[in-house]
Amino acid sequence: MKTALVTGITGQDGAYLAQLLLSKGYKVVGMASRRVNQSYINLERLGIQDQINIVYADLTDQCSINNVINEAQPDEVYNLGAMSYVGLSWQKPAYTSLVNGMGVLYILEAVKNFCPHAKIYQASTSEMYGNSAGSDPKNELTPFVPRSPYGCAKAFAHNLAVNYRESYGMFVCCGILFNHESPLRGLEFVTRKITHGIAQIKLGLADEIVLGNLDAKRDWGFAGDYVEGMWLMMQQDEPEDYVLATGKTKSIHDFLHAAFTAADIKPYAPYIVQDPKFMRPAELHVLLGDPTKAKEKLGWEPKVDFNQLVRLMVEEDMKLLS
Repeated sequence: MKTALVTGITGQDGAYLAQLLLSKGYKVVGMASRRVNQSYINLERLGIQDQINIVYADLTDQCSINNVINEAQPDEVYNLGAMSYVGLSWQKPAYTSLVNGMGVLYILEAVKNFCPHAKIYQASTSEMYGNSAGSDPKNELTPFVPRSPYGCAKAFAHNLAVNYRESYGMFVCCGILFNHESPLRGLEFVTRKITHGIAQIKLGLADEIVLGNLDAKRDWGFAGDYVEGMWLMMQQDEPEDYVLATGKTKSIHDFLHAAFTAADIKPYAPYIVQDPKFMRPAELHVLLGDPTKAKEKLGWEPKVDFNQLVRLMVEEDMKLLS
């Protein structure tokens, strides 16, 4: 039985990854922080909370990371823990940089010193690309030009991961994941804000959804598909970095249209209010990924398309609020 340590176990990706690993016979150790009030609702919704060994550590504390790595002696470490909300990173740039940047350094050091046989997966992000003038769609060779403190911290962490791989021969791979959503997505994220808001409107609990930029375009996939890609990266003989994406973009307008259609509400414009406070200080207009390498080398393919994803999220929010 392999042991996997998953940081960020209570988040969307952490829960889906834990479910996948358990289905493959892993012992799953989930790392959570005492710094914040943890909610285990995602693990509970998937029915796996009793199958995971929860340990407590803090990505801002090297000593606690050392202890967890040394005691767990994992075969695989999936670092999904982060300050994950891009919008908040402008309000908390120092904390974002510490958790998303230095936290990765602490994990790399802990594995190098206390569990050198472990493979490491680092959760990189399409936000690192920013409005890069490189290839479009973005691939593994596109330059990083991040447009947020979140993106800057993640780019730092990505480069650290590559550096440790090349300097110490460690198995460290980075998944450069484009936007991936699900019914487990936090309510602060625009996609879930939309689907949850629509469910409220449908049930007479609200009459509007307040949003920021409606023209931004993203490459959206289903989180359950993307965690499978993470696992596949860790099963390779040699560590490499991979883009996971659908290769298609949709705007916020497109998401609204699909979501309101799924709820049988038309037109959607009367229910939408724009508020400047939800606009980014530096807007990232389009993110489009090229998953060719992942398809060819990992055999990875997204299974849930855009409309299926949106409908799934709307229907789950309707059930949740009903």
